[in-house]
Amino acid sequence: MAAKPHIILGVDPGTQVTGYGVILSDGNHLELLAVDCIRTEKYDDHYDRLQCIYDRILEIIVTHRPAVLAIEEPFYGKNVQSMLKLGRAQGMAIAAALSQKIPIQEYSPKRVKQSVTGNGNAAKEQVAAMLGHILKTNALPKQLDATDGLAVAVCHHFSMRGIPAGGKKYSGWEAFVKDNPGRVK
Repeated sequence: MAAKPHIILGVDPGTQVTGYGVILSDGNHLELLAVDCIRTEKYDDHYDRLQCIYDRILEIIVTHRPAVLAIEEPFYGKNVQSMLKLGRAQGMAIAAALSQKIPIQEYSPKRVKQSVTGNGNAAKEQVAAMLGHILKTNALPKQLDATDGLAVAVCHHFSMRGIPAGGKKYSGWEAFVKDNPGRVK
């Protein structure tokens, strides 16, 4: 019996560029509904950027009515101020989902990459290429922030199917393809 179709909104938050992807999942198959970026560079004020993120995520939620918001967790890099700003951007996306009673699921960047490519240290370009194979499309945007948001949605789909993110590690593409012939065509 196929799972009930549901929509997943994936978000890769950022204060200048927030990537998002919307997919329809029936448990086994995925359909790409939307993928793009929310760009806030035109705003000088940090709070105006946050308002823009909130407004656009809310608009996406109202348009697509996702069953869940899957969002990438902020990670600590070299600059704690950057992490704090990133956390604010994440908070605005979460607030928009909460305002519509949408449940939230967070995933680490490593887990997202592991789920999509089989390698938690994969490059953004590898993630984007694998998403094209998984979704059977060549029409993905070139902006890696957009495909990163889409990757979070796909990660959630695989998590709901019981495919362990961070579970099996692969030594390379050949090993991954050998174990996953249905995910790569």
